[in-house]
Amino acid sequence: MKPYKKFNYLLVSGLTLFASGCKLTQPVEQAKRIEAPKTFQERTDSTSIGAIQWRTFFKDSHLIALIDTALQNNLDLKVAVQRIEMTRSNILIAHGALLPSVLGDISGGGRKFGDYTMDGVGNYDTNFSENIDNDRKLPAPFMPDYFVGLRSSWEIDIWGKLKTQKKAAYNRLLASEKARHAIVTGLIAQIATSYYQLIALDTELDIIRKNIALQQSAVETIKIQKEGGRANELGVQQLTAQLLNTQSLEFDVQQKIIETENILNVLLGRFPQSIKRGTTLEQVLPASIQAGVPATMLKRRPDVQHSQLDLLAYYSDQQAAQLAFLPSLNITAFLGFNSFKSSLLFSPGSIAYSALGGLTAPLLNRKALKAGQKRAEAASLEALYNYNKTVVTGFQEVSSSLKKLENSQKIGDLKKQEVEVLQQAVATSKDLFLTGYASYLEVITAQRSVLQEELNLTNVQKEQFLALIELYRSLGGGWE
Repeated sequence: MKPYKKFNYLLVSGLTLFASGCKLTQPVEQAKRIEAPKTFQERTDSTSIGAIQWRTFFKDSHLIALIDTALQNNLDLKVAVQRIEMTRSNILIAHGALLPSVLGDISGGGRKFGDYTMDGVGNYDTNFSENIDNDRKLPAPFMPDYFVGLRSSWEIDIWGKLKTQKKAAYNRLLASEKARHAIVTGLIAQIATSYYQLIALDTELDIIRKNIALQQSAVETIKIQKEGGRANELGVQQLTAQLLNTQSLEFDVQQKIIETENILNVLLGRFPQSIKRGTTLEQVLPASIQAGVPATMLKRRPDVQHSQLDLLAYYSDQQAAQLAFLPSLNITAFLGFNSFKSSLLFSPGSIAYSALGGLTAPLLNRKALKAGQKRAEAASLEALYNYNKTVVTGFQEVSSSLKKLENSQKIGDLKKQEVEVLQQAVATSKDLFLTGYASYLEVITAQRSVLQEELNLTNVQKEQFLALIELYRSLGGGWE
């Protein structure tokens, strides 16, 4: 090929690569994220309970002590911390790719050239030259080669591909931090939920034991009436059966208490032991519940922030996959001592160095790069859908918790009135039974009804606290 034709070919190739580079370095268009509503169910709260620190939000000192212990000893949190450290190492790897690598090299080897090769003939003929002394004569037929020095390679980030990869690693580090925050919020909510369930079980146990005492009194009364001829054996059997049924409930609740304590102990990272706790009367709901605005929730919820950072990381991966099609500038160099005689290796004449730079670009068989680009695009879309799903799920959790808290409070008010009426009915049925104006079946029915509704009221009160805890978590409360 003539020189001017070679120049034209190189010029056209360079312009083509430059034109494609200008196109590929344009930012990748990112798909639009979901738009969040402006308010929660037409509420116009300006502040959110999610912004309250958990030490202030929870009033029970026993619960605060349990949460403190869990934040120190919970095994899931310890695992999350190690995952953060693993992710942090990826940033160091990405940062190292931007810098030249320098390796120490001590090597030795040898080669026997064929007698009928260019190297073999040239080496043989060189030894007869008058321009070389004995130290420069080539050993034959086997030629050793020794090297001691430094070797370096460096990819110059002319398009920003390596910086983009570093940015992706950094966003993943931030995402791992948000994942730890999500574990913290979930852990605090779990502990508070189990704690209030435990208190509710204590209340149920007190109610059952109080009813056992009432039913034992009723059994003793009807036995006395049977001896006086005012009742029969059937009444004694019915009241005794009811007493046995209530006594069995006591053991069932005791087993639930043990199981709930064990669940708490696992969250606290310790072996089974008794849990110190307060009573239902000590627990007070806040006077007002404020959800705030959706934007506040999106800023505080760790899972939303985690999904957002993941989305940014995959977007950077997509950009880096596109930039991989562009030419890369690589520089390689070495500096050291090189000799075919070990005795002369460290002599001044053995000093050798080299530097080489060049542009390399994929031209043919780029299927692997195209596959990597398609994979990055699919992963970026997946991250977008996960982000949208997390936002929708967050709004659903807030909406459900707000409604549950509102409705459980209304149910609780009605249940309190119902229990008061049934407690009066038990006292009335007992008085009427003693005077002969009511049957033992009416006494049994009244006692059974008040026991069931007292347990239902306890459950409704527990659900109020659980709804409040879930609302606090869904608004991003619990991490500092």
